[in-house]
Amino acid sequence: MAISKYTREFIDSQIDYYISEASSYRQIAEEYVPEVESVHDTAFGIIAGCVYTGFIQLYTNQRQSPSLEDIQEFNRILKDRAPLIKKAMMEKEPKAITKTKSHNKKND
Repeated sequence: MAISKYTREFIDSQIDYYISEASSYRQIAEEYVPEVESVHDTAFGIIAGCVYTGFIQLYTNQRQSPSLEDIQEFNRILKDRAPLIKKAMMEKEPKAITKTKSHNKKND
């Protein structure tokens, strides 16, 4: 069973938000140098964790648990958008969000 259209749109909106704030998360990660080896990897991990937390919270609010397939689909969505997140972390000022082809797919 694929995740619902509503859940997909929620994940996409979360990713869009964190892309728009990626430089802020990079700055947070910079505060942990030299404890962390890679600022960008650390910032990406923080963002991925926040998006995942939102995904799990959505299911929790509906008194459900995501299936293995749901989690795998979530991972594919995040992985498809990872280059945009990484690019946004490298920018000094946030820019408008550019959506990928895979972002525009509709899943019901």
